[in-house]
Formats: sequence, structure tokens, C-alpha cells
Amino acid sequence: MTPRIAPLDELHFDALCGVLDVVAREKRYLALTQAPPVDEALAFLRSIVDRDHPHFVALLDDRVVGWCDILPAFGDARRHLGVLGIGLAPEARHRGLGALLMRATIAKAWDQGLTRIELTVRTDNDNARALYERMGFEHEGIKRRGFLVDGIYHDLHAMALLRKDAA
Repeated sequence: MTPRIAPLDELHFDALCGVLDVVAREKRYLALTQAPPVDEALAFLRSIVDRDHPHFVALLDDRVVGWCDILPAFGDARRHLGVLGIGLAPEARHRGLGALLMRATIAKAWDQGLTRIELTVRTDNDNARALYERMGFEHEGIKRRGFLVDGIYHDLHAMALLRKDAA
């Protein structure tokens, strides 16, 4: 299988919705536990493309198997920062695709003027946390009881990456 990273395009939308649903239903990696209704998901993805937000997909033999995006934070005082989201289908993990996705997405975020990228990751997700640390993200604290899934609370690591050349 030949891996490729590509900017999000409308031709990826349907497959990406399917991957999002698979990852969400694992109830371990995302704030969602299932994909939103298709019409909502498609409208959201169209808005990302229309606004040129940093968003890339991972492809294995031209099949969408993951994504990474950095979306703007709410509020005028937070215009300089984005929030990173990433997900890979189970069969695409441990192949280096997460790092490839993050490099492309972070580069575009920096090019667009962002100076801070934030994320949260469950404290029991050691693989993802190690990837984020390799990519330069630093631990900023714990969000206690940040997730509630099936009646069980999970703490989250708050992590951030700062653009080095920003004042």
C-alpha cells in the first residue's frame, strides 16, 4: 500500500465521514462517539475547504484512512491559535501516517499565521501522546474528568506547540 498525504478535497468527503465514524465509535480517541449526521458532517467539511483551514487526509492506495486538521479557536483574542484534531482508521495506525499528516497540517497553520496549536489527548493514550511529544508539543497540564464515555471519566493531557519564530 502506497501512503499519500493530500489536502482535503470534496472528493474525500464521503470516505472521510466513514473513517470519522469508525474512529468515533471506538470511544477512545475523539470527543465524538459517532459521526454526526451526514448532512451536518458534509456542511462542516465544505466550510473547512471554503475557509482554507489546514486539513489533510491520509490515503492508502487512494483510500481515505485518516485526517488531521487545525481549526480556529473561538474569540478575537485567540485568533493566533488553532486546535488540532487527528484520527486514523485502525488499519492505518503505526505506519508513520500520523506524523506525516501533522507535519503537513502544522506547516499550513504556520503559513497562515497561527503561532500556537493546542490539543488534548486522553491520559491513557500513550501512543498519541508520544507522537505529539515527538512533533514538539509540550505538556501544559491535566484536564481532570475531561471526557465522560459510557459513564466513565477520563483525564486529558493539555498540550501545545508554539511557533518558534513568533514574538
